[in-house]
Amino acid sequence: MSWKRYLLVRLGRLISYPIRRQLRLFEAACQEPEAVQAALLQEIVRRQAATAFGRDHRLDTVRNVLDYRRQVPVAPYEYVAPYIERVAQGEWSALLAEPRVHLFALTSGTTARRKLIPVTDSYLRAYRRGWNMWGVKMYRDHRERKIAMRPIVQLVGDPEEFRTRGGIPCGNLSGYTAMVQKRLIRWMYAVPYFIGKIHDARSRYYVALRCALARPVSQFLAANPSTLLQLARTLDAEKEHLLRDLQDGTLHADLDIPPSLRALLTPYLRRDRVRAAALHRLAEKTGRLFPCDVWPDNTIILNCWTGGSMGHYLRLLPHYYGQPPIRDLGLLASEGRMTLPLEDHTPAGVLDIWSHYFEFIPEGEIDSTQPTVLGAHELQVGRSYYILLTTTYGLHRYHISDLVRVTGYYGRTPLVEFLSKGHRFANLTGEKLSEYHVTQAVTAVLQHLPQPLSSYSLAPVWEEQQPYYGLFLEAADARDEELLRRFLAACDRQLGQENIEYAAKRASGRLGPLRALILPNGFWTEWDRQRLLQTGGSPEQYKHPCLLGDTSFRQSAPVCKIVDPQPVEATLESVPLSPGQ
Repeated sequence: MSWKRYLLVRLGRLISYPIRRQLRLFEAACQEPEAVQAALLQEIVRRQAATAFGRDHRLDTVRNVLDYRRQVPVAPYEYVAPYIERVAQGEWSALLAEPRVHLFALTSGTTARRKLIPVTDSYLRAYRRGWNMWGVKMYRDHRERKIAMRPIVQLVGDPEEFRTRGGIPCGNLSGYTAMVQKRLIRWMYAVPYFIGKIHDARSRYYVALRCALARPVSQFLAANPSTLLQLARTLDAEKEHLLRDLQDGTLHADLDIPPSLRALLTPYLRRDRVRAAALHRLAEKTGRLFPCDVWPDNTIILNCWTGGSMGHYLRLLPHYYGQPPIRDLGLLASEGRMTLPLEDHTPAGVLDIWSHYFEFIPEGEIDSTQPTVLGAHELQVGRSYYILLTTTYGLHRYHISDLVRVTGYYGRTPLVEFLSKGHRFANLTGEKLSEYHVTQAVTAVLQHLPQPLSSYSLAPVWEEQQPYYGLFLEAADARDEELLRRFLAACDRQLGQENIEYAAKRASGRLGPLRALILPNGFWTEWDRQRLLQTGGSPEQYKHPCLLGDTSFRQSAPVCKIVDPQPVEATLESVPLSPGQ
């Protein structure tokens, strides 16, 4: 170890000491989740009683959890939106007990128009504490990789897309926190925060790679693994330009980057002729340049979501990155962090009981007028629930529409994993098919049948005689029609394993078999682009839906051909299927 590296490691240990101590205290708190959560709720209620929201809901009279539930309804963003609008005009006390708002974090726009979430001092404290504990645990678990104090590649969004009429910036939270990091911490990030202002996707990925190539990267961090895939594919597609830029200390002229940002990027454009030459020889020999060729997989960690519908993308990562560990980022959104994953290769994380007060509604009761509401200490392993948040920054019993499942306990505090967004359901005949069911079925069948699926969505197709679900995929993925027919039959059966109601409706003939509806090449890329334009969402946060609940989608889709599944008799013994959940 060089003396410079030794000093950096020692400095890192000094800086991380308070966080390591904090993590030990959090681990102890996880032994008493009921007491910790009750105390936190009382503190939130006490502080926010004098706000307009607090007065309207008589928070000053709340003495316990039952009082709170009687006086504050379970509600989505629309319920609190009028109060947030008043905050946006500068009336802090409409919702907040704090004197300022740093930023309105914008939600991803995956499902609806973007929401404004106030980022206050208490928000930032909870946000940083969660990231710090998550990071220290990850570093501690991977000491042998010597990743501490080595550069990180993280792609962030624009921290200021616009301002409210009251002058408050609105933008990407990760971009904002990267912007306000201390100088030492900012040095650890290979990619500057302001690339979020590069709106052209190709140019943004190119710049990120150009900045990273000259540095000994230790982590790749992106919420959505599709971002990591696109980064890897850009590296290979642009390898000649990238290596020439690395050799010359330049930035390719054929990039859609404003001149002002080009000027800011100049200090990040390190020249490394030796490294460029070595990578050029490797690329000439192999005909490719992937991240695993530049940064060996025994020296890096991938950080991204691994739950819900991410399985399709995760299957493709080893081709480009090798087999490094993958640590899930946790259940987090613009509304706040909910879990802290403490192990690799699992989406499950312990509830962040220090930051928010949590409540849960059993999955089957979400449409009930009087659903059962449970505290964190009352959950059962193996059950699925909708999660509700009460925060220090004005969200009360906030229904974020996230469906989670309890996988175990950390101490006495539940470990939960994200399953799907609650809105991502389709229901033709009472089957209540969820995106989670779809992605689980597809992932199980792909283990045995190598059907190409660059991008896809299932959607209900209404036919008076017999409605069915269509697998909408592009022509390039449907070249082997015999393989596709086998895949459809196997998927149809696996959907029945994942969802017994789907199996019952199929058995009764109320639902027809799964069919493939073939779309022109490039359809999904354009569809996703148009969807983002409509919602104003962020490309880095966007998640392509694997299930569409709208029966009108079929009418708008330019279907070229319909492929029926292989007859059931021909597939009964051909594909082993995974047992249902």
